[in-house]
Amino acid sequence: MVVRFVPNGRDHDRFGISTGRRLGGAVQRNRVRRRLREVLRRSPNDTGQGWDILIVVRPPAVDASFDDVRTALERLLHSVRGAG
Repeated sequence: MVVRFVPNGRDHDRFGISTGRRLGGAVQRNRVRRRLREVLRRSPNDTGQGWDILIVVRPPAVDASFDDVRTALERLLHSVRGAG
């Protein structure tokens, strides 16, 4: 996964998830998106500084376990928190 972020001028963060066709069919892409939304729901991700955060999913995420996805995303989001 790759995370890109820019300030949005608000007091809260907004997330977007990009899953291209290289990940596979609609079933695989939707499964990855559901997993990422669940990780975002479970973890306190709000930096309080207003970022637009785009998560670009790469093909290895399709076969990764939920815990692997969670760990990778939390590590990437830590860089957003540190940037503020």
